[in-house]
Amino acid sequence: MKLLGIGSRIQHPEYGKGVVTNVSTKEYWVTFIENGLETIAIDSEFEVIDAAENEVDTVSFYDVEQSLLSILKKWNGLGEPVPIDDKWKGGKMILEPGRAGLASKDVPIDTFFHKIVMLRDRLRVMEQKINASNLEEIEKVELQQYITRIYGSLTTFNVLFKSQNDYFVGEKSK
Repeated sequence: MKLLGIGSRIQHPEYGKGVVTNVSTKEYWVTFIENGLETIAIDSEFEVIDAAENEVDTVSFYDVEQSLLSILKKWNGLGEPVPIDDKWKGGKMILEPGRAGLASKDVPIDTFFHKIVMLRDRLRVMEQKINASNLEEIEKVELQQYITRIYGSLTTFNVLFKSQNDYFVGEKSK
């Protein structure tokens, strides 16, 4: 049995004449002239008045995944994935206390880097929210200056980033 495409016109014994408006693997969504929207099984009995072929509106899993990622990024303030410089992959930071008798702490660099990127992305979202707020311009400028100084304090971590485009940038010297 060949699937009907969106736009196909049918005659159903119970609902009358209608147009296929969506297709799934098991059902047609049909808008009937006299009965409105109904779903009918693909293998149910009906007469095809005019078949529209190859117009089934399908979406791949990849398309759905990309749409969801886009929505989540928008609402969570997440940026694009940022790669760590290859030389640091799989590495670790060793934090050694200055006092004898205390244990050192090993931190995977990938974990630390992820937290740095999250911090950077949240600062960017804060900047956007400040710029879009109803604050007076002078207040926006003052807050922006604080954020710029924070970026400047974080430039030490630029060594972890693979691309210079992802670096923290503070105030530029004039």
